Amino acid sequence: MNSDKKIRFVLIGGFLGAGKTTLIGELARRYMAAGKRVGIITNDQAADLVDTQNLRSQGFDVGEVAGACFCCSFDDLVATADRLIADEAPDVLLAEPVGSCTDLVATVVLPLQQLLGERFELAPFGVLLKPTHGLRVLAGRSTSARGGFSPQAEYIFHKQLEEADYLMIGRADQLSEEDVSLLRAKLAEFAEGVPVIAVSPRRGDGVEQVLGYIESPMKPGRRLLEIDYDTYAEGEAELGWVNLSANLVDGETPASLDSLAQELVGAIAEGIEATGGQIAHLKVSVMGGDAQAVANVVANDSGVDIGLSANRSVEGTIQVIVNARVAMDPVVLEAICRRCVETLAEKHSLRVDAIHAHSLRPGRPVPTHRVTA
Repeated sequence: MNSDKKIRFVLIGGFLGAGKTTLIGELARRYMAAGKRVGIITNDQAADLVDTQNLRSQGFDVGEVAGACFCCSFDDLVATADRLIADEAPDVLLAEPVGSCTDLVATVVLPLQQLLGERFELAPFGVLLKPTHGLRVLAGRSTSARGGFSPQAEYIFHKQLEEADYLMIGRADQLSEEDVSLLRAKLAEFAEGVPVIAVSPRRGDGVEQVLGYIESPMKPGRRLLEIDYDTYAEGEAELGWVNLSANLVDGETPASLDSLAQELVGAIAEGIEATGGQIAHLKVSVMGGDAQAVANVVANDSGVDIGLSANRSVEGTIQVIVNARVAMDPVVLEAICRRCVETLAEKHSLRVDAIHAHSLRPGRPVPTHRVTA
């Protein structure tokens, strides 16, 4: 590694289901097309992360920090960056924190800048707005008082927006012009003077503007939060967290990976809604050979979104990964996920060879470092 070369460190925040992984993948593609070396760091409260497999299947160099958020596992974040740097230093590191995490300026951006400023050049901190929650929480469009989430969970959502150097309205291709205009107006009220970009990585909208902010001389971490960690902890603990993996074998006929992913995520979403759970993000990855399909549900009323199409039917072992982030009891959530995987296997004449699951409620955030001024 050239010790004189600083690596651009880019943190993209935002609530669960905002579309961070899709945006990071598109940013990485554009950097690589421009001849830049890119590394990506994903983050989760547990192992077996759909996002990591998704990005690796697209050919990216990806490290994963599992078991805690970046702020509470700062040393693991640095160690993961070191592993990505070991062979040949990338020009850019793109990092995606856990979607229920906030206070990232004080616990990640500024500590990296102050402790490792000779190695990393911190980019302005961008936060991606999840539009379904934005329309409910900011614009008041909801059939219930708070769109199914508690004031404590909404507190995290607000704090994420409050600390951004620039804001992005995610999934813009799924919004009307009226909705985009409404969200821009609400964000201008909420975060006066903070730039706002409407982005759709799939359609290409706003991605060049995001790159412009990443490469701009704007000082990062300008908006330190005043935050109540009791309320923050209560908001995180509202979510049940399930990561499940399974191998399906002995299929009698080739199975469509895309159909399996969509069918499974839809069945799990139906089971969650039937028990009164509120989906923050539900992702399913189905892999066979060198092909992968990913399907998502980002809210109870959002429908199934295709994150990655395999366009292939396969025989042999099929690997399934489920990541569920839902406001409900994680034990009940795990049971729903298991039952739906087993039902899917039986329907398609597959045998469940192995199934492993980890369910939890996130514990109280205890940052490794916290800069207060």
